[in-house]
Amino acid sequence: METALYPPVKAFLEQAGYTVKGEIGGCDLVGVSADDPSVLVVCELKMSFNLELILQAVDRASIADEVWIAARVSAKGRGREADKRYRDLCRRLGFGMLGISDTGEVGVIVGSVTPMPRTNPKRRSRLMREHQRRKGDPAIGGSTRTPLMTAYRQQALACAAALSAGPLKLAAVRAHVPEAVKILPGNVYGWFERLERGVYGLTVAGHEALERWQQA
Repeated sequence: METALYPPVKAFLEQAGYTVKGEIGGCDLVGVSADDPSVLVVCELKMSFNLELILQAVDRASIADEVWIAARVSAKGRGREADKRYRDLCRRLGFGMLGISDTGEVGVIVGSVTPMPRTNPKRRSRLMREHQRRKGDPAIGGSTRTPLMTAYRQQALACAAALSAGPLKLAAVRAHVPEAVKILPGNVYGWFERLERGVYGLTVAGHEALERWQQA
């Protein structure tokens, strides 16, 4: 599973000076430079180096300053990482290659070329904004079949926690969660119910969500 590659690659990029979070805007890893918060790095994970990984990196090049691809290296040394043409393609495109051994050791196969051209500023801004708003790193990079803990879901859960003991006025919830003024009336997940003007309670689905996401 690609999620097994996430911890060693995250640790590698953190050692390089990035604050790394997983699964943001469809990217497996998103890192923001601790020295310069405007510098954004994206890394995509696969169990082996292939064309799909290159295509994902091409897509990410429009939003990141650095793009890396990472995969497990072949035990017999016959994977794409050993193919000079594959490595040269990454160099020409400006992508870095990281190889992960069976023991979790990360090695640089091709160094990333920076800066990358920025051609999609709106998408880049959404990525950066989600990284900044998301508390901690609750989503493991490479996850594909589980709901993601986004910044919005985190705030919705904070609203649900505030209402878990009983109904409250919107102003009371807003004192703890500023975005409650949008989240409670919007009720995207069906967790909240309007009991009277300005007063909200928690639905059965809301209580279930709190139990499900208790650890997060």
